[in-house]
Amino acid sequence: MDSREDIERFRIGKDLVNQLSVVLRTSHIHDPNNIAVVSVIDKLVPMVNLLVEDERVVSLELRGEFFYINDYRIRYSLEYLLNFDFLIREFKKRELGSITFKDKIAAEQIKVFVGAFIASPFSETPYEVIEEKMANVKNVSVGKLRKIVEEDALEPRKMVKKTYFNAVSFTRGVINKIKGGEKVNIKKAKRVIETMVDHILEEEQLLLGMTAIKDYDEYTYHHSVNVSILSIALGQRLGLNRKTLTDLGMVALFHDIGKMDIPYEVLNKPSNFTDEEWKIIRKHPVWGVKALLKLKKLDPLTTKSAIVSFEHHMNFDLSGYPRASKRFDLDFFSKIVCLADQYDAMTSSRVYSRIPMAPDKALSIMMERSGSQLDPLLFKFFINMVGVFPIGTVVMLNTKELGLVCESNQLFPARPRVMIIIDEKGSRVKGHIVDLTEKNAQDAFVRSITRTMDPNKYKINLAEYLL
Repeated sequence: MDSREDIERFRIGKDLVNQLSVVLRTSHIHDPNNIAVVSVIDKLVPMVNLLVEDERVVSLELRGEFFYINDYRIRYSLEYLLNFDFLIREFKKRELGSITFKDKIAAEQIKVFVGAFIASPFSETPYEVIEEKMANVKNVSVGKLRKIVEEDALEPRKMVKKTYFNAVSFTRGVINKIKGGEKVNIKKAKRVIETMVDHILEEEQLLLGMTAIKDYDEYTYHHSVNVSILSIALGQRLGLNRKTLTDLGMVALFHDIGKMDIPYEVLNKPSNFTDEEWKIIRKHPVWGVKALLKLKKLDPLTTKSAIVSFEHHMNFDLSGYPRASKRFDLDFFSKIVCLADQYDAMTSSRVYSRIPMAPDKALSIMMERSGSQLDPLLFKFFINMVGVFPIGTVVMLNTKELGLVCESNQLFPARPRVMIIIDEKGSRVKGHIVDLTEKNAQDAFVRSITRTMDPNKYKINLAEYLL
């Protein structure tokens, strides 16, 4: 069992990681000499020195998705989730693996580190920038991030792409099996979802990027997988544990299973539905319940899947379908899946709607529905997750360059990372990525978004860039 000293050391370690994150977040917004930055640094210094007093050398290291202090893994509570998540992402962005304190430190040394940290991501070799700026700082040193991957592992983008298309292929197989009255391998479904959960915990932006690639011919299967990914990613932002995220991904994957009973000529009708056809469409939540309850023995996950299938079109205020005879609260998973379902449906091209809606337009419609059709609190988390300009949004910059949003920025939602696809002269270019938080010598932003653009007007194939 841990000694009282170990428990105390762990508590200080957790607070230290959290405070370092606060320092760096504050420094993104204010100048290093601003009182706001000075006061948070003044809180960090005694935390470091208290640990140094005990340990003599204190090394904070990022390994995979966790921070370690002198080989002791720091576990963190839900209240610290956003700060830990921020720090992990920022360390990875800079290829920074560790920061080591060899003796008691002063605020000035932390200021140098903060300055190096803030300046580094705009370089092609960010870690080297930090290392160079820290070279003459007494008692504080940095180490490069060590990648913990199998030797034969594919690069993250290829692995994420493989996982996504495996999930689409699996979903197609499941629906065909259920249609044919065959048994479905639920264990395999769970493995598919667990792999997606792993990728969202490690490479969230890459997997969210896959949901921006819309395939008109196979809308049903892509939609199921996209809703599953968006739901898992939102669940992760809400602090759900790995098992709960897997369950959420499973119920989201099967949310639309009732649609397999809609006649093909109705589901794939290229024009508007008649009243009678709408009546058929609106039966799919109930048909989904029946299909799911036939799948296997009744267990908590099957029950939860049936509930979400039944409720995902009911709306937060129960104004949707099936109609409710009395007021009740929707299941927590249903509220999440409802958000993911609406967003992906609006931003996809379908048989009767060949031109998908731009992501920012879909978000503005969802904003109007917040509080009526959509849970307002969960929608705030959703906006924070996809960003004001979601991945896949085509934007015009003040430099007259046209870009494609490829990574959102949690701290500055209006300043994502953008892939330049048309330069200021109007020529197509092989997309290089720019960070819209980059500033020039006068402390002004180098680039800003002036407006969003219609990708169809420029005949931009998102898959060409995002894959």
